[in-house]
Amino acid sequence: MSSETGLSPTSYIQHHLTNHTTSIGDGSFWVLHTDTLVMSLLLGVVSLGLIWLVVRKATSGVPGKTQAFVELLMEFIDDQVKTTFHGNRHVFVAPVALTIFVWVFLLNAMDFLPIDIMAWIYEHVFGLHNWRGVPTADVNTTFALALSIWILTIYFSIKVKGLGGWIVELVCSPFGKNPLLWPLNLLFNMIEYISKPLSHSLRLFGNMYAGEIIFMLLGMWASTGVAGTFFGAVLGAGWAIFHILIVILQAFIFMMLSVVYLSMAHESH
Repeated sequence: MSSETGLSPTSYIQHHLTNHTTSIGDGSFWVLHTDTLVMSLLLGVVSLGLIWLVVRKATSGVPGKTQAFVELLMEFIDDQVKTTFHGNRHVFVAPVALTIFVWVFLLNAMDFLPIDIMAWIYEHVFGLHNWRGVPTADVNTTFALALSIWILTIYFSIKVKGLGGWIVELVCSPFGKNPLLWPLNLLFNMIEYISKPLSHSLRLFGNMYAGEIIFMLLGMWASTGVAGTFFGAVLGAGWAIFHILIVILQAFIFMMLSVVYLSMAHESH
């Protein structure tokens, strides 16, 4: 807590919201958020490893609890994809959706770890003064994920419609093929193309960043005295329960938007 560490509330929040960075070259342009990259990579390996372990031990007989849970999850996501995606590449989109959901859920779930305890571990065990453990509370993570889906949508649009068909769609939809309307069509489509990754990324980032701030504020309140400890603990427990829904819901929304965008890439205006 801020009182325990001798930090003012502002310094306390700034400390927990400062990324561990590594500069490339003179640091004037390329600055890597090392904590975001390491945690994202680590949790990506964990998510793939968990799925691989369950699949490796899967049996055709009566499934165990873990296998049954994973099968329900896969069937649920597969049904969601079939409902939304109407293209003939369902076999690609469904695994992508499963990977996105599991990975984003684990990235979000790092917010459940006590922030002060984790900060103490990072600093005293690993010698890292600044280390943010929730990758999706960093806009670089969410934008990179959204940008990856955006690139896939352009790839599939060109693959399905051809480069010429894609260009024609950009300049001739949705207002018609009259040459006078081409600039308006192109402007309209450019706004759509730019807004998709922005809204896709900022929705996830905003929710996780706000959740992190609220946990810190409740933690500081709990260090102000007996009354603060009581109300901080009660509200903190309530927020933690509510945040479980946010973590799951945001992973699901990010996955579904990815499927919707990929589905739109296979359709013509």
